[in-house]
Amino acid sequence: MWKDEWKPLLVLGAVFLLLYNLPVGSARFDSSLFEALELVKWYAREHVLLCLVPAFFIAGGISVFLSQESVIKYLGAGANRYLAYGVSSVSGTILAVCSCTVLPLFAGIYRRGAGIGPASAFLYSGPAINILAVIMTARVLGFELGAARAVGAILFSIAIGLSMSLIFRKEEKQQAAKSVAAGDSEQGRPLKQTAIFFFLMILILVAANFSPADETGVVWSFLYSYKWIITSAAAAAFAVVLVLWYGLSPFKVALASMPPLVLGVIFPEEPLFAFTSAVLGLSVIISTDKAEAGEWFGSSWGFAKQIIPLLFAGVFVAGILLGRPGNEGLIPSDWINAAVGGNSIMSNLFASVSGAFMYFATLTEIPIMQGLIGSGMGKGPALALLLAGPALSLPSMLVLKGIMGTKKTVVYLILVIVFSTVTGWIYGSLF
Repeated sequence: MWKDEWKPLLVLGAVFLLLYNLPVGSARFDSSLFEALELVKWYAREHVLLCLVPAFFIAGGISVFLSQESVIKYLGAGANRYLAYGVSSVSGTILAVCSCTVLPLFAGIYRRGAGIGPASAFLYSGPAINILAVIMTARVLGFELGAARAVGAILFSIAIGLSMSLIFRKEEKQQAAKSVAAGDSEQGRPLKQTAIFFFLMILILVAANFSPADETGVVWSFLYSYKWIITSAAAAAFAVVLVLWYGLSPFKVALASMPPLVLGVIFPEEPLFAFTSAVLGLSVIISTDKAEAGEWFGSSWGFAKQIIPLLFAGVFVAGILLGRPGNEGLIPSDWINAAVGGNSIMSNLFASVSGAFMYFATLTEIPIMQGLIGSGMGKGPALALLLAGPALSLPSMLVLKGIMGTKKTVVYLILVIVFSTVTGWIYGSLF
């Protein structure tokens, strides 16, 4: 009997020793705890409502409205490789999301039957091939680094997907067999309607998250200036689609549209009020629907329950260890700067590992890299961190473990670190 109790006893003892010896009162520990709480607060304010909530609705829509046959046909283990990896590898040019926001979308297509190879390519490319981030990298950090980041990220997504497919080929064969068994049955709803449904939701996600356009040129400056007009227009069109094609009550949709309209007029400088009321209105309408809309809400809520707690736990731990940009955590920034100078394999490896565990919101990696390069960071480690950082983070690893298991998560992490390290070292040697 006691043999079964040793493991929980050791865990309890380790937790007790940790709590007993907490260095409360020391300047660095207290500061790192404050930084962790500040990071969690910032993440809750900046990323949950505008990034994650739309992503959850998209993921839930994938699970309910996108037929399993379609996912298997285009992204399944038995799909045409050129098509599957071609679509997955450039998805980041459409989805300007971070490593956490892409997780619900990845979970949606993976659970609908996408092969581990194409799904992993999508998982990497979603946050890594952000077209705005690539443009800003070239403008702020130099054209060479921006071009290397763009080319490296596209090739990476394909290489990582193919490697995952090869390593887990037994599972891929089983998935391919399921694809054949599933056949090519048609969706009950026309593909055009489904495409417009997802296009509008993605447009809302992307438009609502346009970043300030101080250094991004005329086009992005225009888009940023009209981001909430674009978001509102997409939301209005989405409401029409829900009524015409998805059977929601026109009266309920019109009633739910009133609070966002009123709040938008009363508080034009606080568009988040209107956005939040629109999300609440949509949630109430579809959660009370007894048809497929209710199933859509249930699926979206399921993703939220699984992902949000792990994300906040990961963000908190990352904040304690690494702090916020410009503020230190338990690990001194001098250690990091000293470790990534030059262009050795070890400096590139350290940059890749650090980037993989740090959390980068969309575009925040650029000013961080600017500061690190100014402190002596080599070009190779800079590229290694740019390739590993936006695509992974400690919070995303915790969530991925729950989606595809520990083994696949560890292999994916190792592939990202190895490819980033080698690419950074080659780039640093050439330039």
